[in-house]
Amino acid sequence: MSLHLGDLVPDFNAKTTIGDINFYEYLGDSWGVLFSHPADYTPVCTTELGRTAQLKAEFDKRNVKVLALSIDPLDKHQGWVKDINETQHTNVEFPIIADEDRKVATLYDMIHPNASMTATVRSLYIIGPDKKLKLYITYPASTGRNFVEVLRVIDSLQLTANYSVATPVDWKNGEEVIVVPTISTEDAIKKFPKGVREIKPYLRYTPQPDLN
Repeated sequence: MSLHLGDLVPDFNAKTTIGDINFYEYLGDSWGVLFSHPADYTPVCTTELGRTAQLKAEFDKRNVKVLALSIDPLDKHQGWVKDINETQHTNVEFPIIADEDRKVATLYDMIHPNASMTATVRSLYIIGPDKKLKLYITYPASTGRNFVEVLRVIDSLQLTANYSVATPVDWKNGEEVIVVPTISTEDAIKKFPKGVREIKPYLRYTPQPDLN
């Protein structure tokens, strides 16, 4: 199947490095990041999983639960986790799904035949508490992901879900945001008491509304 932004993501049951899980139950009312890897014991994946583990406090702060996936078996995952912990100087606590039958990979369209007929590409899905797809990024097997960027995107998604704003290019948490075009400048001035800075009638900035 092909997933699109706003779609309800498929639920599934899976064997993982922390035991059997149901995806929806695991997420609960949290946000979720599900990301796939071509194989265990691969160098780029090792650095990615290590970096994700190092950022655990940042994901926790944003109420985000993380899950990784590889099509290798569970016993191989367990050995790989030891290598990740050793080489990346961290402790992987989030689950890694053992998707040997490629059930989850197929549900989430993680196998791209023109890249590989069997291995999953580097797909990453950000899922809201409503279990709907908020963002989807795919990288080739040769390119490692930037998890600081993933956190930046989550900050934007969580902010814009609660306020009538959008985030401009290269935005970082704490910087000015853009008033959405559907709100008039008159209404924006009432809605955003910190002030509205108008560049053009369609381009208006305001301080980030959820900060004191």
